[in-house]
Amino acid sequence: MEAAPVDAARHDDSGAVPRVGFEWRGVGGIVAVVAVAHGAIATRYGWHRDEFYYVAAGRRLAWGYVDQPPLTPLLARAANAAGRLVGLRVAAIVVQAATIVVAALVAREMGGGRRAQLLTAGCIAGCAVFIGASLFLGTTPVDQLCWTLIIWAALRAMRTATTRAWVLAGIAAGVGLDNKHTVAVLLVALLAGLLVTNPTVLRTRGPWLAAGIAAVVWAPNLWWDATHHWETLHMASALADKQGGIGGSITQLPLLMLLFPGPPIVFMLLRGLRWGRRDGPDRTYRWLLITGAVVVTVFTLAGGKPYYSAPMFVPFFALGSIATERHAFGRPRWPATVPTLIATSAIVGSVLALPYLPASFASAVRPISKEPMETYGWPNLATQVAAVAAANPGVVAVYVSNYGEAGALHTHGRSAGLTLPVVTGHNAYRDWGPPPGTPTDVLAVGEFDQTFLSRAWTDVEQIAVISLPDHLHNEETANHTTIFHCQGPKGTWQQLWPTLSYLA
Repeated sequence: MEAAPVDAARHDDSGAVPRVGFEWRGVGGIVAVVAVAHGAIATRYGWHRDEFYYVAAGRRLAWGYVDQPPLTPLLARAANAAGRLVGLRVAAIVVQAATIVVAALVAREMGGGRRAQLLTAGCIAGCAVFIGASLFLGTTPVDQLCWTLIIWAALRAMRTATTRAWVLAGIAAGVGLDNKHTVAVLLVALLAGLLVTNPTVLRTRGPWLAAGIAAVVWAPNLWWDATHHWETLHMASALADKQGGIGGSITQLPLLMLLFPGPPIVFMLLRGLRWGRRDGPDRTYRWLLITGAVVVTVFTLAGGKPYYSAPMFVPFFALGSIATERHAFGRPRWPATVPTLIATSAIVGSVLALPYLPASFASAVRPISKEPMETYGWPNLATQVAAVAAANPGVVAVYVSNYGEAGALHTHGRSAGLTLPVVTGHNAYRDWGPPPGTPTDVLAVGEFDQTFLSRAWTDVEQIAVISLPDHLHNEETANHTTIFHCQGPKGTWQQLWPTLSYLA
């Protein structure tokens, strides 16, 4: 690739940001490498527990669900139209590829030359939290793409000051809200950043037009939530409690700044933060610093998970890449250090977050990267449940504790010889309702204890504990998933449903 002049994207004396062309060849090369690297191990283990859930929700299309808006279930329905896991994994790769491309566009929009665009694309491809999210199709990788699109559209709208650009920003925001409500935090933070650093933008009609468009696109999901007793707020509260509230979020902040970016490229993020607050023409982007600070603060005070804030890495990786382009590449030769560190981060992140190595390795590193093992062991669970069901021919149903177990038995149960109906009251399954009849003789499989089950049945007997071969561990074994035999129901399924359904 022919290198662009070092000063190709420098500000001129007026502070304007001249832009070079988009580095399609280089960025496309990075995307191709990422696609091949992910595609090679896309179905190495199997379904992720969340994929079971998104597909199940997609089969019951609605404007909302207790724990998510409708976009990802809709995408899962389309990607799984043929009923095969590979469709979901291909969709995840496409989403990550799009995020990498839009991140490079963010760098270009901020005045980055071709090298800055390549570095930004490389940083996102090598960023641990983006690599981990792209393991499977879910709300998180789609959320990362939506945040990146919103930031790019907002930068473009402020640079061009055109109505068309603000319309694009509004559409991106509305679509993002239809995927995950965390986008609302980004929008509030953007408003705060502009109020403090560039209030004149808010005196134009563009931002308010964008807000109106976003509200219209989001309205059906918001109406669903309002007519379902704001269930998503109850779900958010349950998740915050599970996270440990504010204290839990604070203790995990080091993950956000040290582990999630990818340790070899944290310096690029820090360089971007420093560049964003420097004097001179680049003060244009100080609103991003306030935006990022508000995002982290709100999620921390709300007891949110640290990865919720991770999409804010994109503009700061872009600023760090621009700073590197303008200062480190003022020599005849392109220094190899930065690309080498980016490649190192990508390799380490991929080994930890993707199933390249045997399950024994994934199980060993589960304390720092749990998702690969959440794609392992589901056929084994179905086989063990089917064996117990076969030994108890009077059983009429299997009641499980979470959507992962329900999805595993729906997907793998028949091939294991399990033909019983599978029931759970976990999250959206609660709203989908119980089956008809009475649970006279039931296998309860999950992260239960006898006290909980005794609220619905008079006779609860522990049969077996779910295990994996070779002492491997996933969430099911770590939480001691157990098979119970339950008899003597205290009511019908309908009567017991308030007891047997919950948010978690």
